[in-house]
Amino acid sequence: MTSFGGTASPGMVDWNLAVATATRLVRPGPEVSRDEARAVVAELRRHAKASEEHVRGFTRMGTAETHDTPVLVVDRPGWVRANVAGFREILKPLLEKMQERRGSSPGNAVLGAVGGKVTGVELGMLLSFLSSRVLGQYETFAPASRDLPAGGSPDSPSGGGRLLLVAPNIVHVERELDVEPHDFRLWVCLHEETHRTQFTAVPWLRDHLEGEIQSFLAETDVDPMTVLERVREAAQSLAGGRPEGEEDDGGRSFVELVQTPAQREILGRLTAVMSLLEGHADFVMDGVGPSVVPTVSEIREKFQQRRARGASRLDLALRKLLGLDAKLRQYRDGERFVRAVVDHVGMDGFNRVWTSPNTLPTKTEIAKPADWVARVHRKAES
Repeated sequence: MTSFGGTASPGMVDWNLAVATATRLVRPGPEVSRDEARAVVAELRRHAKASEEHVRGFTRMGTAETHDTPVLVVDRPGWVRANVAGFREILKPLLEKMQERRGSSPGNAVLGAVGGKVTGVELGMLLSFLSSRVLGQYETFAPASRDLPAGGSPDSPSGGGRLLLVAPNIVHVERELDVEPHDFRLWVCLHEETHRTQFTAVPWLRDHLEGEIQSFLAETDVDPMTVLERVREAAQSLAGGRPEGEEDDGGRSFVELVQTPAQREILGRLTAVMSLLEGHADFVMDGVGPSVVPTVSEIREKFQQRRARGASRLDLALRKLLGLDAKLRQYRDGERFVRAVVDHVGMDGFNRVWTSPNTLPTKTEIAKPADWVARVHRKAES
């Protein structure tokens, strides 16, 4: 296993313990024979490769040379290791800031007792839960390691991203939905390949997104104990609910917890970008699907129903706490924006969105696509 941080001095989070805890608690995937597993992995790799051409042709973005990031087919523990590495990279400035505050905080004695190990255990519990729900993921800020390669260049040595396809989860969902496995696997790959294309064909996008996230984190002025309490609440939900006698406060998300006025402004821009990226991926998946996925209509209908209903009350609580309910809205709102813009100005007109950070839609424009068209295309709407 790759080392993600020394256990002797774990600081705010013991990353090794987070990986170990999640790996120990992760639920086993669906039962498949060794030959079936090999066949699934091989097919996902083929579909990922085929999706490159489908997505490039439909979106008119990028060339074969721009796709320099690896595609990794992983199991649930592999997804955990990759995400811990990504979290550690992107959260490093915030955790260093929290570590500095820890010395003068009134809760220092409690933090000393709780330490990074408890936080690592509780983060591991959350990751074990999420690891069975993610079908695929483009890791934008992934640092390369021996076990988990990532794309890179002299201009971005810390990592250029990688595409993860979580094989056991894809098999689980295709069985749950009772859809044609080969079609479903290609359908998933089309969505995830769109994210890969977005970041490889738009060189400034990664740095822009990272800059926004770091600005958001830099504005964080929250006591470390408060953050630990939010992690603890999420972990308690996994363990069966809040402690007896405690009232539910509505399940505020981590994002809601740390918002200052400056952060709300940054968060509005981040929400707009994420809505664009997710909605674009859904739009492309639907646009390419009919020509290459025979059962796309059935898959789309069943998958939308699954998204809408969630799996359980526990899922709904954790969605709220972790901000995942916002991600569901991003799929819907972003897809409507992309569809409206393409209908109005065509694919090439829509692709002006990738020109620079200034041509990205605002949160208001996501809801009012005509405003984006009027601003970017400098054209009055009747």
